[in-house]
Amino acid sequence: MMSTLTGGKLRWGILLAVTLLVLAAAGIYAVGAYQRFEESRTAAPSVGVTAGQPLPGVPFVLFRNTAGGQGYGNAATVPLSNPGGTRAVSEQACDRVYGTAVTVVCLRTNRGIVTAFEAAVLNRDWQQQRAWPLPGIPSRTRTSPDGSMIATTVFVTGHSYATAGFSTATEINFTAAGSGGSGNLEDFALIVNGERLQATDRNIWGVTFAPGQSDVFYATAASAGRIWLVRGSLSAKTLTAVHDNVECPSISPDGTRIAYKKNDGGTLTAHWNVAVLDLATGQETVLPEKRSVDDQIEWLDNQNVLYGLADENTPGDSNIWKLATDTASQPSLFIPHAWSPSVVR
Repeated sequence: MMSTLTGGKLRWGILLAVTLLVLAAAGIYAVGAYQRFEESRTAAPSVGVTAGQPLPGVPFVLFRNTAGGQGYGNAATVPLSNPGGTRAVSEQACDRVYGTAVTVVCLRTNRGIVTAFEAAVLNRDWQQQRAWPLPGIPSRTRTSPDGSMIATTVFVTGHSYATAGFSTATEINFTAAGSGGSGNLEDFALIVNGERLQATDRNIWGVTFAPGQSDVFYATAASAGRIWLVRGSLSAKTLTAVHDNVECPSISPDGTRIAYKKNDGGTLTAHWNVAVLDLATGQETVLPEKRSVDDQIEWLDNQNVLYGLADENTPGDSNIWKLATDTASQPSLFIPHAWSPSVVR
């Protein structure tokens, strides 16, 4: 009996020792990885940059800088006329960014003992005007054309739209402090084929605001394995399905077409094509981008779109690509080492 107890204690002791060694090794690895990350952020930038500048007074592209070195992960701009030129990098770290000529919305992760997420509104000098907590991991953001409204989408559970059982929270807030907002869009009435859908498994994500219509927006809604493009009304608090299988919509500057990602794979093996929907005719055009585009597309103008893709050779890096909205076009690199584009005119 004593031998059995002694053997049991020995096995528990060995298990405890191994567990402690694994935890120690994991801690050492995490510390080392964090140190390498910090060293990479303080290294000389790998592209031409300038610092300490306000938003440009000319048409520009706002984006998240993913070039290695100082300014990695920070919001940045380049002139629209020279997207591959020297970039002005701010001191504001953002996971996702969008904006207008005078306002920037920055979704970010605040890492510490307890990791938290927030949305911040910045002025053209990159100074924070207001901020509010987000209930999950930043995924998408958009501003209305006049900058008065901000839409945010976060993952509450799951980190990918290809993950079964993912859950999102999407809200529309007014830029000015104290102006309120929509609350979670899942509380809006979802209308499909003229009937209100009462299912509780709804997810709403990827808002885009209709130009010239302050009450109208479009988004993606999903329930019971089905996905729709929905037309939203802020005043009526409704989401009305208008087309199937549209994810992360983005409306064109003239308000006539929606660009989006369209899954031709399965839930676990998603492959997203780039497609464009004519709102008047309902005609869908799938564009000739063979890579899977898991992004909310941005319109460069009424004939071309932009989107981000992870760099195939460098972990943590990404590039912004350009594609014309015709079936004869081919993608071309627009801004290297960049993510989350926002075209500002």
